[in-house]
Amino acid sequence: MKLLTDKIYRIEKFEGKGGWTFVRLPEIKPNKNAPFGWVRVFGTIDGHSIEKYNLQSMGNGNLFLPLNAQIRKKIKKQAGDDVHIVLYEDNVPSEIVSELRMCLQDEKHLWETFLSYSETKRKKLIDWIYQSKNEDEKANRIVEIINRISSEKIKD
Repeated sequence: MKLLTDKIYRIEKFEGKGGWTFVRLPEIKPNKNAPFGWVRVFGTIDGHSIEKYNLQSMGNGNLFLPLNAQIRKKIKKQAGDDVHIVLYEDNVPSEIVSELRMCLQDEKHLWETFLSYSETKRKKLIDWIYQSKNEDEKANRIVEIINRISSEKIKD
């Protein structure tokens, strides 16, 4: 999970009818291996969680984050306002590690608790497992996650 940005940005709006509201992100470069140079991200905008978002190309080598009406309404901001944006690259598989899935499904309440977590929270846990350096560390992390879920000590 790579931090891409954590700073204050000004909301802008493209001119004309139906113009998009957006935030320019000049320090994040397009992904040459993705369609249209998109970069998939997750994170927060003024504390509001966003998941599975594609940063889009402005056509000049820069990317922008579109802010739809739903997000603007939740954060109570419009063009000209400043927002605090924290974005992480979303390149870790979102599927649940098979060993974790098997262990959690053995105990129905653990599986249901895990599924009740936000996608961001589940993804952080899965990412942590994928970052293991070896199989022993992976197994230990799975056990720790199961123990934490069973005692509800996992925070967002």
